[in-house]
Amino acid sequence: MSRKIKDSRNREKARKKVARIHAQIADGRRDYTHKLTTQLIRENQTIVVEDLAVRNLIKNPKLARAISDANWAEFVRQLTYKAEWYGRKLIKIDRWFPSSKRCGNCGHILDKLPLNIREWDCPNCGTHHDRDINAANNILAAGLAVSVCGATVRPEQSKSVQAGAKTRKGRKQKPKS
Repeated sequence: MSRKIKDSRNREKARKKVARIHAQIADGRRDYTHKLTTQLIRENQTIVVEDLAVRNLIKNPKLARAISDANWAEFVRQLTYKAEWYGRKLIKIDRWFPSSKRCGNCGHILDKLPLNIREWDCPNCGTHHDRDINAANNILAAGLAVSVCGATVRPEQSKSVQAGAKTRKGRKQKPKS
């Protein structure tokens, strides 16, 4: 399209061709997301997801395209309405829950875990963890704890954070993870 003369008939044809291709890609993604969410809802009584701020995540230029292609926000939106539709339970775990940094074996929480570290060993019990598998197991355990006993998923909250303490500028404080 960039090689076509502006306001020409050939440019308009190229624009329509590009729009058609983009529409096919969008339709394919939407169809796949619908099929996957329907399958997940039909096969499971309880689904646990992490409540991520997708809008903030796509501000990272290195991850923006991959996150947008994965369609995370639409995936969770569809899971939410389909869970209600089919009478299933969807539990959203707080975004501040340290799912990747918490040892799934002993519960030890690392101080820092940069994104480039994909595997780590717990300094407390020595268990070797894959970051993503450990996070998935921790999210599932937290979700089941919430569904069974209504537990909170924010560990070691201070009373000021629980009460929604305000800072001097009137904004709520973020809990420390």
